[in-house]
Amino acid sequence: MYAAWYDRQGPPAEVLRVGELPAAEPGPGEVRVRLAVSGPNPGDMKKRHGWLGSAMAFPRIVPHSDGAGVIEALGPGADPGRVGERVWVYGAQSYRPFGTAAQSTVVPGALAVGLPDVVSDELGACLGIPGITAHRAVFADGPVTGQTLLVQGVRGSVSSLAAQLARWAGATVIGTVRTDAESGLVDKSTADHVVSLESDPAAAIKRLAPGGVDRIVEVALSANADLDVAVVRNGAVVAAYASPADRPELPFWPMLFANVTIRLLGSDDFPQDAKDAAARDLTSAAAAAALSVPVAETVPLARIAAAHELIESGRAAGRVLVTIP
Repeated sequence: MYAAWYDRQGPPAEVLRVGELPAAEPGPGEVRVRLAVSGPNPGDMKKRHGWLGSAMAFPRIVPHSDGAGVIEALGPGADPGRVGERVWVYGAQSYRPFGTAAQSTVVPGALAVGLPDVVSDELGACLGIPGITAHRAVFADGPVTGQTLLVQGVRGSVSSLAAQLARWAGATVIGTVRTDAESGLVDKSTADHVVSLESDPAAAIKRLAPGGVDRIVEVALSANADLDVAVVRNGAVVAAYASPADRPELPFWPMLFANVTIRLLGSDDFPQDAKDAAARDLTSAAAAAALSVPVAETVPLARIAAAHELIESGRAAGRVLVTIP
């Protein structure tokens, strides 16, 4: 099969290779998916660079955990009726060496989720890591119907899907953006209200939620902790999946008096039942046209290094996808 891989960590142009590799055979309960689109995420870049001192988990890695395609082969015990089924894939390179930057990938059957005909391969390839993280941030502490959620950095991959999932589930969403100029760039289907962090955001959020917000989806815990505690109701949850500082300073006493729960989210290690619930809800919301993901650029697999460079540059106004020949 045609695939991309790296045998050592480093910059994309130096370590990524493209060529022929043997296609893997599915084991018990596994399926092999013929891929159409691969969805790289920032975490894939971090693994390749050795972020936080992480070493190569395997001697050779085919990157990317997310993708979309069609099941073409089954291992023993897999449902024989699944051959030919369109699916979206997640976790292909989570504790496994060979991800979706290839013509095929092998995953446990549960990680290949049926993709309705009304949902494109491109959207399917965007649902994995960002969607499951977003779902956990929104729903880990129960239903959100009738609640008000603050979604920080609402234009991001995870946060945008979190906002859309929350609205799909009946919540009111207040989204934040970094600058006043970005306020008009958030689609009305994503957030009910948009607040700029440049313009007294605490006052603006309090006007929209006088009793405080019920939950916060947080992309920058160390930067936003003071704002978060200023706008929560008593007993709120702050669900954080990223932080600029790896040892954030928190306003302990204000958070204590507000009885704030801080939930930290590491998507690779969510319980499988949480991943299953996320997969069901993401598929249902996508089929109902409740989810959209802007795609900045699609890049052929032969130019995977350029795709990685674009993601790392931060210049892409949306997801960067890799198309598979």
